[in-house]
Amino acid sequence: MQSSRYALALSGLLMTGAAFGQVTPPAAGPAPAPAAPAPPPPVPTPAKSAPYGGGMKINLSPDGSKYLRFLTWAQMWAQYNDNNSNTIRNGSPQSDQTTFGIRRARLIMLAQLNPRFLTYIDLGIENQTSLSGGLPNDPNGPGKRAPNYIHEAVAEYKVNKYLSVGGGLNYQTGISRMTAASTATMMTYDIPVTNFPTLDQTDQFGFFLGFYGHGRIGGFDYRVAVDEPFQTNQTGAAPTPATASSAFIPAQGPIALRTNVAAFNPHNNHKIYQGYFSYSFLEKEANLLPFTTGTYLGTKKVFNIGAGFHYNQDGMYSRPNANPVFTAANPMPANYDSFTTTTTHDIKLFGIDAFYDAPIDTTSNTALTLYGVYYNYDLGPNYVRNAGLLNPGSGVAAGSPGPANLTGNALPLIGTGHSYYAQAGLLLPKKLLGPKARLQPYVAYLRNEWEGLHEPDGSRKSVNVYDAGLNLLLDGHNAKVTLNYRARPDFSDQTFLPANNGAATVNSVQYRPEVTMQLQVYL
Repeated sequence: MQSSRYALALSGLLMTGAAFGQVTPPAAGPAPAPAAPAPPPPVPTPAKSAPYGGGMKINLSPDGSKYLRFLTWAQMWAQYNDNNSNTIRNGSPQSDQTTFGIRRARLIMLAQLNPRFLTYIDLGIENQTSLSGGLPNDPNGPGKRAPNYIHEAVAEYKVNKYLSVGGGLNYQTGISRMTAASTATMMTYDIPVTNFPTLDQTDQFGFFLGFYGHGRIGGFDYRVAVDEPFQTNQTGAAPTPATASSAFIPAQGPIALRTNVAAFNPHNNHKIYQGYFSYSFLEKEANLLPFTTGTYLGTKKVFNIGAGFHYNQDGMYSRPNANPVFTAANPMPANYDSFTTTTTHDIKLFGIDAFYDAPIDTTSNTALTLYGVYYNYDLGPNYVRNAGLLNPGSGVAAGSPGPANLTGNALPLIGTGHSYYAQAGLLLPKKLLGPKARLQPYVAYLRNEWEGLHEPDGSRKSVNVYDAGLNLLLDGHNAKVTLNYRARPDFSDQTFLPANNGAATVNSVQYRPEVTMQLQVYL
């Protein structure tokens, strides 16, 4: 009975399988059309590049209050220069030449881990050519291995919204807006240098060691600082031409100093007090960092006026009487100190300036930039300092008239007296060269009236420098090419007459052309 039940179950399973195994005949009529192929996935449109803004920034907190920021820029020069008279380059007379150099290569690292605390370090190099900018006494020759050194190292604390205090190697300088200029946003190809009257004497390439405070109250901006002067190195030749007689400074070596001509005082132990104050009539400018913008390229409407000062007691010295001359018959005493026959002078520097930068027409994005400054410098009697940017000369021929530091493209840029500087630029319409490139022509004029430079008739001889240039802005200041023409006065024809009481007599001045092309990339 049980086996019959198994047989019936097996028969049922076989019949069910046969039913499922039957093939369904095809349906009558034409076959259906094949399905349309699926379209390929769309290619994403590349994201539009965002404005660069404040540089490379790494946020360390979701709200961005804690961050690490990097700024870097490089400026490369190609320069044709018609040299001052009697210039020597690499031991041979050179009337003119085309040279290449690195004007600046800089990196700033900025960090904020708390809205009240800020620190930043600025390092880089300047002025490297095949002749200069390298390590001193490098056996491989001049110009090689330019030292990468710290320009600025600052720690800062924000007391409240009106005041921040800080210290270190800082750029919170006085005198003028341009004394704290941002070299990455300049309108002209470079600064006039007159705005740095103590450059590499009591400062380190325009930066000072000390403590400062800065802030803003309404439209009023201020910065004040107390700094310590760097020691003035007077072991080499003095910054003014020598006469036949010379003095001797114990433990420092010989120093030449003309009568009634000031030089920086090696015994300077007094603090430097400086500050700059400005008022904004239109939009306010960023003041987190001390660098002042040269031109906003139509992105802001700014009108500021300002004034500043710089004071350093006994920062200079001079010899009012003839230098003592020691001979075999009249030897120098063992305890002789040449400073007993010198007079000290306070460094007193003042400036007043105005800055205007605003759009002209918002449709074409044209803009106007204007800047003017007046300086009143007291650096002691008849002080004059000659300097040239990326100077292509390495010396002057023996027996040449005038100071030995008027080689190449040098001219009297700093001194005791008055200085006037002005610049004007126009940002041309944005469609002139297409959607990206822009043109900005500019002109600049510098006039120095130093008491240490006289005409043959005894009147003061002025120094006039004329610049005209054109910026090709490929990406604003982030990528630009500048071409500058300078008419530069050659002051190498000088004589030093006792009747002028220390001042130099400028017998003649020739104007020489100087053409500079600069490539800048700023990230």
